[in-house]
Amino acid sequence: MDTMTDSRPVLIVTNDRSRAEQFAESLRNHGTTVTTESQGAAAASALAATTVGVPGEGPGVLILDLSLPELDFQRLREALGESAPPPEPLEAVERRQIAAMLRHTGGNRRKAAQLLGLARSTLLAKIRRYRLEGAESEA
Repeated sequence: MDTMTDSRPVLIVTNDRSRAEQFAESLRNHGTTVTTESQGAAAASALAATTVGVPGEGPGVLILDLSLPELDFQRLREALGESAPPPEPLEAVERRQIAAMLRHTGGNRRKAAQLLGLARSTLLAKIRRYRLEGAESEA
């Protein structure tokens, strides 16, 4: 149980109060901050707010009874940060930005490079790399 004694708290969500309190007490004996909750919606709110007393941080451990009928899985995922899609790769963002700048400048590569803060040779290399040769003609 030594891994549980870092400063991150534990949130126990179950409608079996006696089992939750028994488990919570054993964790508290090891110096862990424990919060118990019997309502799934309240648990999601606790996670979304100042999660279990540590502002801006989630619980170190979440013990969740998945049989709770009112458990809102979507809200719980949002609170845990699991619903957000992963960030777009930098190459995709760069490709899109270069294509947009070429359209904006009507295909003028010198002006596009200047506005993007790139050397013209760097822009030309990126145009070849991302196969944007026809992007300026779409303007």
